[in-house]
Amino acid sequence: MSETAAILSQPGKLYLDDLQPGQHHVTGTRTLDADAIKAFAAQFDPQPFHLDEEAAATSFFGGLAASGWHTAATTMRLMVDGLPIAGGVIGAGVEMSWPTPTRPGDTLQAHCEILEVRPSRSRPDRGMVTIRTETRNQRDEVVQLMTTKVVVFRRPAGA
Repeated sequence: MSETAAILSQPGKLYLDDLQPGQHHVTGTRTLDADAIKAFAAQFDPQPFHLDEEAAATSFFGGLAASGWHTAATTMRLMVDGLPIAGGVIGAGVEMSWPTPTRPGDTLQAHCEILEVRPSRSRPDRGMVTIRTETRNQRDEVVQLMTTKVVVFRRPAGA
């Protein structure tokens, strides 16, 4: 077995051949508190409505809100932990929106739907999968919509 095949031979993982349009996968959850929101913002998106409750209260958001990039990073973690794709969740493109702010105390969960599975014509060991992900809070409000194209490998021969 080649080194690549050994890396990709992962029991319990999903390969291109296991995926089909219409499949749904729901991840575990992660809760964001005010300290985590502020720490992420301080490092990556230092705007007042992500860093300070008083400033946030008079902002567009009307209160402290997580950076959309924090919500995106949390969604990525949820997908890595809860969408067991062999070889990892390898992004090849994304469209993203944040219809509702993520707030302190929100518990997020990703609801993933396989939209398209397309084997590669030039690389028979892989293909492209399009996934629509709704990240929802504990009130079932969608805080992020994401459509992602992901590289997914085929099951290695003999695996």
